[in-house]
Amino acid sequence: MSRVGKAPVSIPAGVDVAVKDDQISVKGSGGQLSLTQNRLVTVKSEGGKLSFTPIDESREANAMSGTMRQLVNNMVVGVSKGFEKKLTLIGVGYKAAAQGAKLNLAVGYSHPVNVDMPAGITVATPAPTEIVIKGADRQRVGQIAAEIRAIRPPEPYKGKGIRYADEKVTIKETKKK
Repeated sequence: MSRVGKAPVSIPAGVDVAVKDDQISVKGSGGQLSLTQNRLVTVKSEGGKLSFTPIDESREANAMSGTMRQLVNNMVVGVSKGFEKKLTLIGVGYKAAAQGAKLNLAVGYSHPVNVDMPAGITVATPAPTEIVIKGADRQRVGQIAAEIRAIRPPEPYKGKGIRYADEKVTIKETKKK
């Protein structure tokens, strides 16, 4: 059995988990998330913990038990604590401004770039060159961060662009005659 799938998911106080025959829904202070249950995995809720067991000994069911366990764990952590991604703007004149559910970027193009945030995702700019994206759904937070980074990815010669706060950009040496 998958090592990840063997570990049970503990449910903290203030989080409600409802396991139906085809849906797992998690509700907490950070919002509500739901996931379609896989037919290869059985989910049992007992004593404030969720356990995931494969329906048979096949390799696919074994792998899916670990996947389902981690997806549900991400939902529980998301509705209780939330997830966040930090982006940094590097470059002269590069700046960001959050206005409600919109993010306005000035990143060297002839026009400002506006990014609309989906429901459940908040954006903040603690400094003009920093962007913080927060939300309960780990996949959507990461996807929005990747889409914002793709507007102006870091270039390899000077390092200018939008990068993750913990990203290391390797600077190439310029051509020599």
